[in-house]
Amino acid sequence: MNELANCPKCNALFVQTQFRTVCADCFKIEEKQFETVYGFLRKRENRKAKLNEVVDGTGVPEEIILKFIRLGRLQLSNFPNLGYPCSKCGSLIREGKICASCTKDLHGQLQRLQREEEFQGQKVQEEKKTYYSNSTKR
Repeated sequence: MNELANCPKCNALFVQTQFRTVCADCFKIEEKQFETVYGFLRKRENRKAKLNEVVDGTGVPEEIILKFIRLGRLQLSNFPNLGYPCSKCGSLIREGKICASCTKDLHGQLQRLQREEEFQGQKVQEEKKTYYSNSTKR
């Protein structure tokens, strides 16, 4: 959905879309930066460059390169040493939002929570039971 927004870089007013998150002037600058990064990585000797080497070789800020990766403009399958940080721990990943160890940790936490909820549910059910006596004494 299109909406009016201020550019996060220069504070200019522009119409924000799903694909364009900066104003037209800043978008042109980003496009030039993309061409610089892609031109650097296209060279055979730079295809195995790591993120910090790409930053040093092009002068393009790391945040912009990560944005290109997240948007899918730089295909990581072509560049084996590039990646982006895990949202939880910051380790280098190539797909998704969190790394395998954080995923495993989250699954473990969810399973523990589910077991605890089941235990609480059983406890509530036991408290609701009515007990009758078989005694014939009155």
